[in-house]
Amino acid sequence: MIRKLSVLFLVLPLFLAVPAFAQYKYPFQNPQLPIEERVSNILSLMTMEEKIACLGTHPDVPRLGIRGAGHVEGLHGLAMGGPGGWGRPSIVPTTQFPQAVGLGETWDPELIQQVAAIEGYETRYMFQSKYKRGGLVVRAPNADLVRDPRWGRTEESYGEDPFFNGTMTVAFVKGLQGNDPKYWLTASLMKHFLANSNEDGRGSSSSDFDERLFREYYSVPFRMGIIEGGSRAFMASYNAVNGTPMEVNPILENVAVGEWGNDGIMCTDGGAMTNLVTEHKRYPTLAQAAAESVKAGINQFLDKYSEPTTEAVSKKLLSEAEIDWNLRGVFRVMIRLGLLDPPEMVPYSKIGDGEEPWATEKHKAFARLVTQKSIVLLKNENNTLPLQKEKLKSIAVIGPYANEVLLDWYSGTPPYTVSAVEGIQNKVGNKFRVAYAPDNKNGAAEQLAKSSDVAIVVVGNHPECDAGWAQCPLPSDGKEAVDRKSLTLEQEELVKQVYAANPRTIVVLIASFPYAINWTKENIPAIVHMTHNSEELGNGLADVLFGDANPAGRLVHTWPKSLDQLPPMMDYDIRHGRTHMYFKGQPLFAFGYGLSYSTFEYSNLRLSSKQVHRDGKVMVRFEIKNTSNRAGDEVAQLYVRYVKPSVQRPTQELVGFKRVPLTPGEKKLVEIPLNLNTFSYWNVERHQFEVEPGMVELMVGSSSASIRFSDTLLIEK
Repeated sequence: MIRKLSVLFLVLPLFLAVPAFAQYKYPFQNPQLPIEERVSNILSLMTMEEKIACLGTHPDVPRLGIRGAGHVEGLHGLAMGGPGGWGRPSIVPTTQFPQAVGLGETWDPELIQQVAAIEGYETRYMFQSKYKRGGLVVRAPNADLVRDPRWGRTEESYGEDPFFNGTMTVAFVKGLQGNDPKYWLTASLMKHFLANSNEDGRGSSSSDFDERLFREYYSVPFRMGIIEGGSRAFMASYNAVNGTPMEVNPILENVAVGEWGNDGIMCTDGGAMTNLVTEHKRYPTLAQAAAESVKAGINQFLDKYSEPTTEAVSKKLLSEAEIDWNLRGVFRVMIRLGLLDPPEMVPYSKIGDGEEPWATEKHKAFARLVTQKSIVLLKNENNTLPLQKEKLKSIAVIGPYANEVLLDWYSGTPPYTVSAVEGIQNKVGNKFRVAYAPDNKNGAAEQLAKSSDVAIVVVGNHPECDAGWAQCPLPSDGKEAVDRKSLTLEQEELVKQVYAANPRTIVVLIASFPYAINWTKENIPAIVHMTHNSEELGNGLADVLFGDANPAGRLVHTWPKSLDQLPPMMDYDIRHGRTHMYFKGQPLFAFGYGLSYSTFEYSNLRLSSKQVHRDGKVMVRFEIKNTSNRAGDEVAQLYVRYVKPSVQRPTQELVGFKRVPLTPGEKKLVEIPLNLNTFSYWNVERHQFEVEPGMVELMVGSSSASIRFSDTLLIEK
């Protein structure tokens, strides 16, 4: 009897385990198996036709019950509408934040992570709720660098600095993907890899630069997004790099996969495979272009790729094993999104129940907060701002875009919008007159300005150029497929006319780009800069104009005084005078610049060590005091400069920053950790990053051109 019981107990665990395995028709459905085993099983079950179908952006295998996730746009909010017509055939409204350049101007990575988390939540909701729309692979963030302010897609990037853009990229990636240790909220697909910052001729142009600039500048945000952020997807850019189109560039496999560890999606840009034949003239046939793209690592096409790929297989230009190898990355992403696992195991599976998130007060309030924090005060002579309601009886709001919120190509459709005029009217209620004139036809703007206590002139660019694809009638406008031909603001003439009628004029520059507003800076007492697209644009602006929010945004570009200060557009060697790191002469506004209604005092700079080994770290400590009677944020910035570098280095490198809130009279200790690897250089002989020994100057300030104090650090061998 004892022996029989022993046998029973030995058999019982096996018997109990049978139902757990038996519930899965195929091994890949078992979430307990390693990802690689699951992917191998999927591929073993698929036909060649199914595999080729999964090289598109919808990796579905209906026969096996696999529903993959497609792509959606999401640079500053999920796009299921907007000028680009995303989410066709019907529009669904979603929360819309300021353009990516505006998000950058907050200088607040934690805030940006929250923005992305809201977007990720709404993306899941759209995919899983009654809508069953969109996808879970989000084409964001844009990790490209704005080496030249003429770039037509400046609005999509966080700025010109590699460390800054990388930091913001990491924050956005983390927000999109969530903090669950196993599953992603959405998948962050960064774009456009690599060195894509010209629109004119982008389908065939080549971005040419040396190995050091590749490692130290152009690739930095992508490297950080993969290694530090955890992104496992990106889009290859249209352009070539040093003559080789990025879609088939060995950099994809050698660096992004081999060095950084991207084991997920590498997709083309729209129509880029065809460009290899028609624009780059790289291959004579589409079949060859498809084959070479897959061999280079591409595993998702945004192109009419199916027939050419099928032809490539039939002609033995491409093997099934090569397709299998690439598809592994696609299915790894689908598994990390939880799409192949039981819903009860996936923490995001219930998103889709309840109220539509874009309709909640929480999301509306956060859009307003982000808008406030993105606004940059460029000038405030004699404390013109904030406006005091009790001293006003009338306000003139003037400008062609003052009474609408303009959306860009990658925007969604917001559930509502608040224009500048509406925001100001909301702020003052019926206490006094708010009147609007779009322009100065028949002297309307001048007359309105003369009859008002203060005139607010809203000027800037039109994100879509108010024209068709690849058309921008105004030279200073730009967008995808069109680079800017001028930095001069055509509407500055309207500013001059209004100012002549009423010297108490405030300029609100709602713009996607830097502008050479030399006359406005010289003459107008107060200038505010913000970007387009936020559903709460008007309320956020009014909050700042009337002092309910204290501006603390900072510029993320060097604003030139004229085109004469810039090298030729296609010169990708930034050492020739681009960005704050190499800019020559005095800019109109410096990188990192921005004012506040508060005043701040810096003191007591000290380093945790004045001498450190090149593998070490240093803590930079200092104090900031709010010396005003108004609460506000200060953005402290840390730069470094080698005193005697052995190779050419930037005149300054941003290596740390922190947005610090301070109440009136409050003093805070600010600590910025400095990992010396942050400013390592690429040794072209050894093909590796190295921290150079020597004396380094550490500079702390409120902008790249306003250094409050500095100290030196000796880096030992």
